Amino acid sequence: MALSYAARRRWALVILLVGLPIYVVAAVTLVGLIERPSVLVELAIYVGLGFAWALPFRFIFRGIGQADPDAKKADGSGPSA
Repeated sequence: MALSYAARRRWALVILLVGLPIYVVAAVTLVGLIERPSVLVELAIYVGLGFAWALPFRFIFRGIGQADPDAKKADGSGPSA
């Protein structure tokens, strides 16, 4: 089942405003449970976790910044140059 553009925008906002802060707290808590590694290893862990959170949500975020492809184009009523 494919989500509409409006539904993907709503889900993207929910993920960014609710899910991402929860993920950040969980990642910092989990990394804090292990003994502190060297700075480079810790940086690599955080960068890896930073990419890992977005992988399951790629299809939701793809194309969100573009104009709505489902909207009908108006007859030349767009912004004039």
